[in-house]
Amino acid sequence: MAGRRALKAVLIDLSGTLHIEDMAVPGAQDALNRLRQASVAVKFVTNTTKESKRNLLERLQRLNFDVKEKEIFTSLSAARSLLEQKQHRPLLLVEDSALEDFTGIDTSAPNAVVVGLAPDHFNYQTLNKAFRMILDGAPLIAIHKARYYKRKDGLALGPGPFVTGLEYATDCKATVVGKPEKTFFTQALTDLGCSPNEAVMIGDDARDDVGGAQNAGMLGILVKTGKYREGDENKINPPPHVTCDSFPEAVEHILKNLL
Repeated sequence: MAGRRALKAVLIDLSGTLHIEDMAVPGAQDALNRLRQASVAVKFVTNTTKESKRNLLERLQRLNFDVKEKEIFTSLSAARSLLEQKQHRPLLLVEDSALEDFTGIDTSAPNAVVVGLAPDHFNYQTLNKAFRMILDGAPLIAIHKARYYKRKDGLALGPGPFVTGLEYATDCKATVVGKPEKTFFTQALTDLGCSPNEAVMIGDDARDDVGGAQNAGMLGILVKTGKYREGDENKINPPPHVTCDSFPEAVEHILKNLL
């Protein structure tokens, strides 16, 4: 903790940390309420591209989580900001349920390729169209490059393998906007008015949640739910600040040791 300031903010991953699809992690709602009673700001940061922020909020509220829309920062938000800044017209490889977060973005005569988690679009025709566009000079933007994520029926491929395939075929590098990119974490902290050394991240992905946060100057807490697999804590350097069995245990650690 040398050189660290008093804790001001907790960033919390959603899928795999608070819930898995339509099932809450046991005790997560109460733990979140306890955290809110402490003198820290809370923000929910997610790489999910399967659904819009509105759909995500509705899902969390159905599961009795006390969450407001302004508290959610998604990689879709970060991707939209980049598209607006660069004035790109994207070919959007995202699920239809996520499209509303791009409302108002011009997609006619696309000149950029944006890849999120889009199982319905990861077919040869669509990927080949993206491949040809990139060869002709269109930038490749990855909403994130997660290798896999947790569903009710087990682990499932994330967008990372498809982004990497396009990079390999076109001999180019994607611009990545979601976790574990440093700018994603600093953007998420901006409106909380705190610096990375005043914040901690809780997540189930050792590389993207914990490693990314720690590279940005935050503390990272890994939870053994969601996509966690035995030994994940040994895959990053430096290792997590602490590894906990679940979100409620992570909150207990914060309340007892970091405040």
